[in-house]
Amino acid sequence: MKLRFLGKNSNVGECPTLYATDRDTYLVQGWRIYANDLLMQLDVPSGYTAVEVPTELFEHLTKDDLPTGEIRRIEDPIAILTPGGTFIVQGLEVTDAEALAEMDIPDYETVVEVPKAAIKALLEEPREADLQRRAQPAL
Repeated sequence: MKLRFLGKNSNVGECPTLYATDRDTYLVQGWRIYANDLLMQLDVPSGYTAVEVPTELFEHLTKDDLPTGEIRRIEDPIAILTPGGTFIVQGLEVTDAEALAEMDIPDYETVVEVPKAAIKALLEEPREADLQRRAQPAL
């Protein structure tokens, strides 16, 4: 898998990162989820995992020729919008050794792969169900 760096939101010790791939997917590098209240809300299928990232990370989608990076809908692959202003993103756990070797991944982070089409759909105007979910954020 070939990667193209789109951007990162970096603070001291934090580095959620977004990549485009040659497989019509995005790789989302984010924080592993350890909070029990979040884990209890997730139904993660086998082979999948979830990461937590700042909402601003998706602003880098504009570097992939998308008109905006503002997520307007909360649905798969974004599972939760947390009260702290982060997204929980679910996707296939990345195991490609070459791709992982190109990234700097601390122990407290991991990487998920999500289809570009699924992310692009989240940039569209929200539907009524999305607005209701936003009104009831995670605990």
